[in-house]
Amino acid sequence: MNTKILEILEFAKIKQALKRYLVSALGQAQLERLVPLTDSQKIQQQIDQTKDGADILRLKGPIPIPELASIAPHLHRLAIGAVLNGKELAEVGRVLRAANEVTRFFVDFADEEVTLRQVDQIQAQLVTLPKLTKRLRISVEGDGHITDDASTKLRGIRDGIQQLQGDIRAKMTAYTRGNNAKYLSEPIVTIRNDRYVLPVKQEYRGHFGGVVHDQSASGLTLFIEPQSVLSLNNRLRQRQVQEQQEIQRILAELSAAIAPYQGEIKQNATILGQLDFINAKARYAKALKATEPLLNLDNHVALRQARHPLIDADKVIANDIFLGEDYHAMIITGPNTGGKTITLKTMGLLQLMAQAGLFIPAREESQVGVFDNIFADIGDEQSIEQNLSTFSSHMSNIVTILKQV
Repeated sequence: MNTKILEILEFAKIKQALKRYLVSALGQAQLERLVPLTDSQKIQQQIDQTKDGADILRLKGPIPIPELASIAPHLHRLAIGAVLNGKELAEVGRVLRAANEVTRFFVDFADEEVTLRQVDQIQAQLVTLPKLTKRLRISVEGDGHITDDASTKLRGIRDGIQQLQGDIRAKMTAYTRGNNAKYLSEPIVTIRNDRYVLPVKQEYRGHFGGVVHDQSASGLTLFIEPQSVLSLNNRLRQRQVQEQQEIQRILAELSAAIAPYQGEIKQNATILGQLDFINAKARYAKALKATEPLLNLDNHVALRQARHPLIDADKVIANDIFLGEDYHAMIITGPNTGGKTITLKTMGLLQLMAQAGLFIPAREESQVGVFDNIFADIGDEQSIEQNLSTFSSHMSNIVTILKQV
């Protein structure tokens, strides 16, 4: 179908309205590819999916799809033998948990006395991996942080770190009180180069011994690690290195556990994106109070109380529009600002929406055709004398349309 009609009838605004209801990267990718179709079977398939989504939304609420980032780059990295970081593992885990939750949702929905046309077959393609899902959930938090439960060794290392940090803080805090406080620029403990230090006045730099790690811009304050905590800080640093080594080992282990299931995980992400898109179509239909369009393969259009979807619901005027059965042309006359153009645009845009698999803002049992192409020549310029170029443009456009009729 020619792209000019999509621009003239503002189909992009329909897609923008749909976008507000999407939560996944793959759902948004489906929206970007959304265009009116010309194959009646494919159109009906898309309408069936929207109908299923609308029935599910009405009876049980939306399919529980969480916010999902694209995991395609993560799976590509896995395929070439890379180790995923915590954030990447968390995003893969979120896809696996979503697959489990959606599967449970549809098991519960099976109790409803509704026969779905398409969506249950789509959902059935989800693969649940309960052991892997649980392992990722236990080991990785949503922001990618590796939990203490990821391994017994990591928990032990972190307990040791916490104990050492407490000992260091206690010893350092003692320096901020009593007689020692007078040697400090401020009675605080701070950190430089991952080491606990004191802000010591320049003239007392030798009082605490130890190592100078930094100085203030003025040079009047030195950030010193006292001699008395050097060994504790060294032990702390050693434990921190051990922690990072154990985290890297866990990341490699989890990446290796995921690697054999790349195909299943990719398929899950695709299906969840499709269900997210179906959700969005259903929620948009509800917001518009839209109904299922019936395809008429003889191209008889019968729109009952059709409303333009981009006009405020409190202001829009509904119209019955019939074309194709008793007559094949329609002429609308009337004064300026009387609604002629909007009526034509309503018919065209609702036809585009239906052929894209969307519900349309019209009464139930409204019918649409399946057209290979839709054309329009619409302009607000009414004066030929004032603007001959506009008139010429209209004529050129109409000639182009007539050549393809």
